[in-house]
Amino acid sequence: MRSLRLDKLACVSLFTLGLGSGFSSPAQAAPFMIVGNDEKALWDDEGKLVLSPAGKDSVLIVDLAKPEEPKIIANLPLKNSVVGPPVNLAITPDGKLALVADSIEVFKDGEVLKQQPDNKLHVIDLSSNPPKLVTTMAIGKMPSGLDISPDGKMALVANRGDNSVGVLSINGTEVKLVDTVPVNDIVSHVAFSPDGKTALATKFNAHKVAVLEIANGKVTYNKLDLPTGLWPYNVAISPDGKFALTADNGMSGASDGSVDTLSVVDLEAKPPRIIDRVVVGDGPEGLAISPKGTIAIAAILRGSNASKKAYFYNKNGSVDILRIDGKKLRKIKSIEVGGLPEAVVFTPDGKYVLVGNYLDKNFSILKVQSTSVTDTGKKFAVPGHPASARMSVK
Repeated sequence: MRSLRLDKLACVSLFTLGLGSGFSSPAQAAPFMIVGNDEKALWDDEGKLVLSPAGKDSVLIVDLAKPEEPKIIANLPLKNSVVGPPVNLAITPDGKLALVADSIEVFKDGEVLKQQPDNKLHVIDLSSNPPKLVTTMAIGKMPSGLDISPDGKMALVANRGDNSVGVLSINGTEVKLVDTVPVNDIVSHVAFSPDGKTALATKFNAHKVAVLEIANGKVTYNKLDLPTGLWPYNVAISPDGKFALTADNGMSGASDGSVDTLSVVDLEAKPPRIIDRVVVGDGPEGLAISPKGTIAIAAILRGSNASKKAYFYNKNGSVDILRIDGKKLRKIKSIEVGGLPEAVVFTPDGKYVLVGNYLDKNFSILKVQSTSVTDTGKKFAVPGHPASARMSVK
């Protein structure tokens, strides 16, 4: 989310919710998602950020065997942040490990709470019974959107405060920072192509997306930047790797009452290029393409955390549904969800979508049939404000 927005845990414990001795590791049960709850940031009626002390954030592990009846199976008391796009966490393809970036520290300056960049990454062992924190490591400044390679051996993290992309190696539960690639501008998110040979990094303030090349474990930036719409915050690559979308927020992470765009990147072109922009609502942020590649969904802030006096204020945000035909996208529908929608995640079979409503402390559950998306009317309540979420691969 938006503008710059540890506590030290004496020990990090995990408690399961309502499972008793019947707990089974998420790596053995699929599908599941992880959710980052941020309890440090809210907005008042004037749209001003109100901070709370750290210490109440959490990372949830949620069983989605029954997508209309999600079940929280574990809760880790780990600090994370709504600052940045809602993709600051990821799960390895084998479902055994999760990474959660922590971009912001809230500290007390006299009697006033303020924010400053943090540099932490939590490594969570999902194959342990119960799941547990392996380590919290220092990486780049203000780590934000991240992704894990298709083979599960590498992760890339957008370091917003360092104008760089951190390169991490993954070997079982051992995660190491092996390289840092300067990209010369603030980066908000980075995503791998399905073949693992390319990655795209959104250059937020420069209104561009950078193309990174990957070979033999080395990530290279050859200064190929493509012009997106204003303030590209998030990027998603199609399952076939033929195109990508950037969510062009339009107002530096906030709403302004005007429509915004998704930029379409042709990844088959040599070199890759922007081939289209598709108009969506005010303030796209969360972004996902269905596993079947038939639809894309963008979460629209819609002024839901703005001043209640603003002409563009709405109590609830929405999601825009776009039909995909080759590399052409067309908006076909909008569905109202909750206040300040952040993460958008498809279940691995593409039959359901969950949308995290930060202000309402819940997820909207949508059902997908072909290219038709409907609201089930069901909400999944979580014990906190869902700032981010990612789904297991299977």
